[in-house]
Amino acid sequence: MKLFYTGPIVNAEMLVMMLEKHGIIATQAFVDPAAPDDGDLSRPAQVFVPEADYDRAFQLFYAERQDEL
Repeated sequence: MKLFYTGPIVNAEMLVMMLEKHGIIATQAFVDPAAPDDGDLSRPAQVFVPEADYDRAFQLFYAERQDEL
């Protein structure tokens, strides 16, 4: 697995769902797993994708879109 994103858990959860809609099985984990789970949606989390799917995930979410002109 390769790190794809680090940010608030609310964004990480949405990203995992969006990746799954494109057939990419991603996982998420808290940056600090020892911190209490108090429901804070801004708690830092990381999203990991399989190395084989990393380039496709990057193209889907970070590449500049040429068809939006």
